[in-house]
Amino acid sequence: MKLVEQGAQPVLSQPVRRFLDYLWLKEGLSANTIASYRYDFQKAGTFWAGQVVDWLNVTPEHVREYLSFRFEQGLSQRSTARSLSSLRRLYGYWLRQGVIQVDPLANIAAPKMGRSLPTAISEAEVDLLLSEPQAEDALECRDGAMLELLYATGLRVSELVAIQLDQLNLQQGAVRVVGKGGKTRIIPLGEQANLRLTDYMQRCRAQLLVQASDILFPSRRGRMMTRQTFWHRIKKYTVRAGIRTTLSPHTLRHAFATHLLHHGADLRVIQMLLGHADLSTTQIYTEIAQIRLQKLHEQHHPRA
Repeated sequence: MKLVEQGAQPVLSQPVRRFLDYLWLKEGLSANTIASYRYDFQKAGTFWAGQVVDWLNVTPEHVREYLSFRFEQGLSQRSTARSLSSLRRLYGYWLRQGVIQVDPLANIAAPKMGRSLPTAISEAEVDLLLSEPQAEDALECRDGAMLELLYATGLRVSELVAIQLDQLNLQQGAVRVVGKGGKTRIIPLGEQANLRLTDYMQRCRAQLLVQASDILFPSRRGRMMTRQTFWHRIKKYTVRAGIRTTLSPHTLRHAFATHLLHHGADLRVIQMLLGHADLSTTQIYTEIAQIRLQKLHEQHHPRA
């Protein structure tokens, strides 16, 4: 890859920035999703700028060179597939708008990759994790309520940290969530989550507020917590609980879905609770359930 030469086209040209504005204004995509698109475009734009190639003049050969570059850099097939998907959407949009006449990605095949299963965590491990935060400490009281809510509802961590007070209804035992694409869903809490959230609201939340805030789970500074901060908090409790599995906020979302499935929940119900637009996205949890059944059979069947 060449260095970007003086006078080369900017990494993100004006048409690319207009497309990102379109995703926000017209498609209603979240800030996190748009940030992912921007990241993918910056990576491709840096490569093409190094070759002094304008975005609107990219050819299939330029795309193949970029994919080869990613392969040589040892980047994963999954991230390359995501980057390719972002570029397809960009050039497909330009084609429909008449900005370009030929889509340079029309005949570019996506990299083949196996389907990875989410990290599985047992119900016993979830119990260990949820019991670790100490209710006497205001921060840990907040963390315990967040973990309980995450496991009870299967929220995305971006949805969890952004919840405001008016989205939680403890009397009805439900939380209203605005998910991807601005779609709203209402999720029941369950008894344990309701009790823990009630305790948090009555005893702990006021201790965290340094200023008025509508955020349900404020940070030490009274602001919305970042996803990264919450991830670090989970890692802390994982170590204290002696859990060897590497956990993340998404692990509890997966646990929510797989444990519901283990206890007989319908896949369509899980799809609605998770906010998946396509049932095929939810069907991965049936594969996790099948793996668990095989292990149980091997452990307990007399002729396994």
